[in-house]
Amino acid sequence: MKMTSLLIVALQIYCSLAVLGIDLHAKHDDFACIKKNGYQFVIARAYRSFGAVDLDGYQNLEKAKAAGLIGDVYFFPCKGKKTAKSQVQEFVQTFGNQQTQVYGTVWVDVETNPSTDCGWTNDYASNCNFLQELVNELKGNSRSVGIYASQYMWTSIFGSQSACSHFTSLPLWYPHYDQTPTFDDFPKYKFGGWTTPSIKQYSGTATVCGVGVDLNYYK
Repeated sequence: MKMTSLLIVALQIYCSLAVLGIDLHAKHDDFACIKKNGYQFVIARAYRSFGAVDLDGYQNLEKAKAAGLIGDVYFFPCKGKKTAKSQVQEFVQTFGNQQTQVYGTVWVDVETNPSTDCGWTNDYASNCNFLQELVNELKGNSRSVGIYASQYMWTSIFGSQSACSHFTSLPLWYPHYDQTPTFDDFPKYKFGGWTTPSIKQYSGTATVCGVGVDLNYYK
């Protein structure tokens, strides 16, 4: 009975622990250093805003995996000069098939795109449809999909914070740079129908092991 109680307490402590990680776009070599600094996962850029695969991102993932880190990718789509299907095909060709992939979730980056002929339009319905096309194409290629977005960007791209709300079955990664690795702020910044996030990007100006990164909290 006493042993059972100790196991329950240990499990409760384990489940309450935060998991910290980084995301980055710059090429980096020393992921062992990142792990030694207490970070457990890496989210690398896989697709760039102007419509091209990020080869540095693939190399970052391989090095992160070799260092014993968990790896995801983020996909910054181009709406305009390339279709959702062609972008996903380029990504899959470079980042491997289901058997060889070195990453877990593909996080679709929903934010203002400054690249020429790649920005979201003022047609909110078209924007929502394009996001759905991306998700469908990724799922059709056996990818696990999540959404990266903020309340502000969601409202700007889809018209309101409650619009385009049929993605709630996907995990949400949201930014709020309050330097606090908790989800306590989310009720104030929720959008898109999500009630619970999966990852919070809580710092956007960090440097770890000599490389500029964003800091993230997962629970």
